[in-house]
Amino acid sequence: MANASNTEKPNKTSFFRGVKQEWKKITWPSKNDVVKQTAVVLVAIILLGALIFGVDALVKTGMNFLSNLTF
Repeated sequence: MANASNTEKPNKTSFFRGVKQEWKKITWPSKNDVVKQTAVVLVAIILLGALIFGVDALVKTGMNFLSNLTF
């Protein structure tokens, strides 16, 4: 069984100092990059939405055609 008196809590100031050092290493995208990437995402969403709408309309038309058939 481990002795509780042997365990030390990590120093909070060293933790936050480490966070600050890691924060400085982040390379943030430029405004131009963010605008371009946002435009690409919006175009992809619109195209995918149109594709899903088209497939849904075809399936609905097919199901209506099959339900109107009489044997």
